[in-house]
Amino acid sequence: IVFMGSPEFAVDTLAALHKEGKHELLAVVTQPDRPKGRGRKILTTAVKDYSLQAALPVLQPEKVRSPEFIAQLQALRPDVIVVVAFGQLLPREILELPRFGCLNVHASLLPKYRGAAPIHYAIMRGEAESGVTVMQMDEGMDTGAMLAKHTVSITQDMTMGDLHDILKTKGADLLLEVLGEIEKNIAAAVAQNNSEATYAALLTKEIEI
Repeated sequence: IVFMGSPEFAVDTLAALHKEGKHELLAVVTQPDRPKGRGRKILTTAVKDYSLQAALPVLQPEKVRSPEFIAQLQALRPDVIVVVAFGQLLPREILELPRFGCLNVHASLLPKYRGAAPIHYAIMRGEAESGVTVMQMDEGMDTGAMLAKHTVSITQDMTMGDLHDILKTKGADLLLEVLGEIEKNIAAAVAQNNSEATYAALLTKEIEI
């Protein structure tokens, strides 16, 4: 497996794969270190921090579309690429590279809230439930066929942080279940109904709730 992810939400899935020990983690791909804040201090991603502690090999391409990075992936010959909140769209060359494709853990019940901020929108819009979906990635924005879902009820006092912490754990568990189904050749993909799709774009100051 090659794992691709960046923020804290992705760490639980990476940790679950690492601790389960059933799968060989060939490499962890995460966003480059960036200067942040007033002091422009160079910060690493949460996924990189975990990977270094766990002695996992880390790759930080500026652009995953670069021929150099694609060649690196091709040399690794992964059976599966697992993607969790990575932060870059994957080109067809990467999507078609692994034997079992690229699997994405997305923090919504697709096709609802495709896009970058599904947890924020679920809370802001007063949804009664949310969840995680594991899907087979294609070239669209969270449009791929769904392999599994897990639903979570949203209580009235639940914050975005609360929902985030629940979904990152459930997403890790669900991904392991899907990998087990793929190994047993019993995984079943279900196409999304595009007519029911909604989008959760990156939040800006101008967005009205």
